[in-house]
Amino acid sequence: MLASSPLFAPSDYAFELPPELVAQEPAATRDASRLLHLSPDGAIADHRFTELAQLLPSDAILIANDTRVIPARVRGHKPSGGAVELLFLEPDPTLPSPDGTSAWRCLARARRPLRPAQTIAIEGGPELVILTERAVDGSIAVAAPGDGLGFLDAHGHIPLPGYIHREDRADDRERYQTMFARTPGAIAAPTAGLHMTPAIAAQLAARGVALATVTLHVGWGTFAPIREPDVRAHRMHRERYIIPEATAALVATGRPVVSLGTTALRALEAAATGPSRLAVGPGATEIFIYPGSGHSFQIVDHLITNFHLPESTLLMLVCAFAGTDRVLAAYRHATAAGYRFYSYGDASLVHRA
Repeated sequence: MLASSPLFAPSDYAFELPPELVAQEPAATRDASRLLHLSPDGAIADHRFTELAQLLPSDAILIANDTRVIPARVRGHKPSGGAVELLFLEPDPTLPSPDGTSAWRCLARARRPLRPAQTIAIEGGPELVILTERAVDGSIAVAAPGDGLGFLDAHGHIPLPGYIHREDRADDRERYQTMFARTPGAIAAPTAGLHMTPAIAAQLAARGVALATVTLHVGWGTFAPIREPDVRAHRMHRERYIIPEATAALVATGRPVVSLGTTALRALEAAATGPSRLAVGPGATEIFIYPGSGHSFQIVDHLITNFHLPESTLLMLVCAFAGTDRVLAAYRHATAAGYRFYSYGDASLVHRA
């Protein structure tokens, strides 16, 4: 088996990406995407996502992330009139909040730091109250009405990634969700799942592939840039996950596991207690997998994933999984062949090295 080279400088994962290859819009239909297949022997082949069923083992288990993206971006203003933008990250049940509200950790953008007891007016909505000073991770806590989800649904915007250079639209609320999305909590989509359709799921089932889910609420830390000169000094933000009993039971059969995206892989590998064995129930992970991290893959054999940012933690994870030289060669092929990159872009299928 090919080991991934232990490269510890972020620049070791750099590649040239023409700006026009960064997808600004989704494909006309979900399954119209292209699919690059990186074989275990390093061979690269161009396919369509509609051919996925023929490329997977017939006895495989395909595991998707069923998290649902929340409309987490909220705009408002302070009593002074200053503009404020909040990105709601996750509830914080450890903090007290006024009756009828819940505490949420948020990232805030404002000209001056926000202070506890300050209010933020939301156009057409209630005022929000700041609960805490800025924490070490850069977040503050805000009191949101009820459980927060109804407020976000009424007043929030879908938090499209910064490399999509347009405002979110009404259709993004549906198109930036996967067909599996049912558990609200993510601030970014598990983008490999955006290509899946009921028709492809039926093709997989007809070949004997079992479908299962996990939940990992994708947080901002997954996409945070590495600012350290050595990747070993980087720390991931905690993300919450749930492993259903039915999924763990399927994995325990020893059938090949296909992870539909890096987020499902993170949940599966974080919950692993041994080869083909998963701890059932809720958990949280700060796992950072990169070449030389020492991680030994216990669960996932095959990975479907979109194309990731240069020097990103997600690209490093794919390199650790499938081999750095092979993956970077595939990325060079993808750019030369005009594949569409990132959240609304095309997909790849890679195998554990």
